Amino acid sequence: MTVPSPVDPRSVPVRTLRSGAQLPAIGLGTFGSDHVSADIVGSAVRTAIDIGYRHIDCASVYDNERAVGAAISAAVADGVVARGELWISSKVWNDEHDDVAAACERSIRDLGVEHLDNYLVHWPFPNHHPPGCDIDERNPNAVPYSHDRFMATWAQMESLVERGLVRHVGTSNMTVAKLELLVADAHIQPTVNQMELHPHFQQPELFEWLQERQIVPIGFCPIGSPQRPERDTTPEDSAPTEDAAVRTVAERLGVHPAVVCVKWAEQRGQIPIPFSTTPRNMAANLEAVTTAPLTDDEMAMLTAADRNCRLIKGQVFLWRDGQPWTDLWDEDGTIAG
Repeated sequence: MTVPSPVDPRSVPVRTLRSGAQLPAIGLGTFGSDHVSADIVGSAVRTAIDIGYRHIDCASVYDNERAVGAAISAAVADGVVARGELWISSKVWNDEHDDVAAACERSIRDLGVEHLDNYLVHWPFPNHHPPGCDIDERNPNAVPYSHDRFMATWAQMESLVERGLVRHVGTSNMTVAKLELLVADAHIQPTVNQMELHPHFQQPELFEWLQERQIVPIGFCPIGSPQRPERDTTPEDSAPTEDAAVRTVAERLGVHPAVVCVKWAEQRGQIPIPFSTTPRNMAANLEAVTTAPLTDDEMAMLTAADRNCRLIKGQVFLWRDGQPWTDLWDEDGTIAG
């Protein structure tokens, strides 16, 4: 396998957190969408580090942290990178909200590190499901969001910082309504919120709310997740890489439309975490955030491309039969019960 010429990691923009820590403004996602083996993801992580990535986004539920950890350890042992140059994140899965410490300690062991740079609550619900299940699957013990229960989980997250196991804590798949409750009651504020973000789903209200509070938006599915599992697709879904504005910009730059989505994301102020196992595509995504910016007119064109098209709807986390998936997302500002 030919590895493209590396990109100087020092040329990659950073986001400065409230703590003063600097987070690389692009990361490699490691969710293989149920179709990529752990070994392949591990190999992709090693290649990404060789190319110049310094931000690796992980999660226990991806079931590949041991392979990812082996790749990280090998890169450090080979002198490619020092551990202190890497930003490594993981997440606690829904069925471990009551024992966050055990989940975190396992991820630390599997990843072969002494601490995590960031640890996130993957979803704000304790609801979970079997791997690869249909979207109609419902856990009989599923429950609606409970702020008291979430704060009990968050207190455990805070204790990880106090113990030195993690440097920062954050959230994922949250809404303004839920975050307002959290920031009012938290002892340690979230540093990031991971959320779906791409030109067809820009979440401007949540995005601006986060920026106003110095919480960094991290965007998953930055190119629209074209290889997401079929169970997660619906007829109304759209593909940002097929958008006319995205393709117009791609034609000017002479790049794939996916590169434009990544470039727009970083320039807008979020951190894209695209997943790829192809060295050429990894390199193109990294180069996208280090080359000349899009013009103001192009950024305006891409802002106007928003369709409010959520691709990862989360149906399996619902708690009632026949319930609309929109109940997960508090679209009217009210937390569904």
